[in-house]
Amino acid sequence: MLIGEYTHTIDDKNRLSLPAKFRQEMGKKIVVTPGLDQCLFAFTLKEWQRINDKLSQSSLLQADNRSFNRFMFAGAIEAEVDSIGRILIPDFLRERANLKNRVVFIGVSSRIEIWNEKTWIEYKKVVQNQADTLAEKLGQVGIL
Repeated sequence: MLIGEYTHTIDDKNRLSLPAKFRQEMGKKIVVTPGLDQCLFAFTLKEWQRINDKLSQSSLLQADNRSFNRFMFAGAIEAEVDSIGRILIPDFLRERANLKNRVVFIGVSSRIEIWNEKTWIEYKKVVQNQADTLAEKLGQVGIL
């Protein structure tokens, strides 16, 4: 399970070091794709295959399904994890998530989210202020 929050820097060659806690679980090749809420998602190949299988089962006749599939798959890349645990983030993904110097990795169960540090801090403040309300809503639908 991927959990925790880790801050790293992106180097001048657009390389990021995966947090040591995530390296073994992620493997030597990962999939990085545009995420939601202004971040990137990173998945193991196994988890990406599971997502692929689910999204591939969605109806091509529904515009929302087609649009979301395009969003997830068109921007996805396979990234090799080098011998010291770094991945290369292409310019188009780096720009999409506004990744500058300091980057935050968030472990979210079966994926990693990669955030611009400032964007993450601002987002986290909003969510922390809503945590009680969010928990209550999840309780109403039987999740918590």
